[in-house]
Amino acid sequence: MTKAIVVRTLGGPEVLKLEDVELGAPGPGEVQIRQAAIGLNFIDVYFRTGLYKAEPPFIPGKEGAGTVTALGAGVTDFAIGDRVAYASADGAYAAERNVATKHLVKVPDGISLETAAAMMLKGMTAQYLLLQTFPVKPGSVILFHAAAGGVGLIAGQWAKALGATVIGTAGSQAKIDLALAHGYDHVIDYGKDDFVARVRELTNGAGVDVVYDSVGKDTFPQSLDCLKPRGLFVSFGNSSGPVEAFNMGLLAQKGSLYATRPTLFAYIATRAALDACANSLFDIVQSSKVRININQTYSLANAGQAHADLEARKTSGTTLLIP
Repeated sequence: MTKAIVVRTLGGPEVLKLEDVELGAPGPGEVQIRQAAIGLNFIDVYFRTGLYKAEPPFIPGKEGAGTVTALGAGVTDFAIGDRVAYASADGAYAAERNVATKHLVKVPDGISLETAAAMMLKGMTAQYLLLQTFPVKPGSVILFHAAAGGVGLIAGQWAKALGATVIGTAGSQAKIDLALAHGYDHVIDYGKDDFVARVRELTNGAGVDVVYDSVGKDTFPQSLDCLKPRGLFVSFGNSSGPVEAFNMGLLAQKGSLYATRPTLFAYIATRAALDACANSLFDIVQSSKVRININQTYSLANAGQAHADLEARKTSGTTLLIP
């Protein structure tokens, strides 16, 4: 038996209940891990509410880190005692769990399990956004919404290390100050200012090369007006609600723009792709060019409060659940 959060009906944070659940031996190609920490992400909210489809009952969560305690049949690439982490294995909200090895990476010495749990999903998201979806380089000018969020704080530092001019948006002075301390050159208070006008002002009317948007409904279609001709709009989340369907002709009207809706899971779908993305993240963190700050921790039993605070935008940066 182990302790886990089980969602038995879709709904608000109150549906997140801690239960005793059976934990069998790991199956073929799986290992069992004792979790040190679990990452909290907005995608967990999407599954809890039913925006993303999952059939109750289920254990939510995709990100965590821990120590291997048992091996399933055929496992040769991991050993008992290995420190491991993952970002795309459903069922993370548990003290112990079985995980298919295809989802796991080994955590390097010098990176704590708590840091690994805090950064795998958010950090690899920043990696694919900045190095693959739109390869940021010296001279690039980017706009990153939700600059003080978990992905935003990592992306600001990483983009600055790549030589970009980094513009962000945030919803309070405290979050603006936090983002400015994490690589951003300029941060716009989108609750007070017209972010389109401010972006145009900051870029002398030119616009940005790329907009990274995890907010969704509240920042669309205004984000398109921040782009240079032939710029790229990257919609990688929808914390305020999904972007509604729109006429593709809008992209032509606003300057022959490009738009994409990527997900991390398509970028780490193979072992080679997962290892490359994770190693890139480990390297930038170990170089000290990107630091991972764990700004909130909750007990696993208090996952409902963690979700409520996340949705109310009371959190910043990275949040962990501790079994």
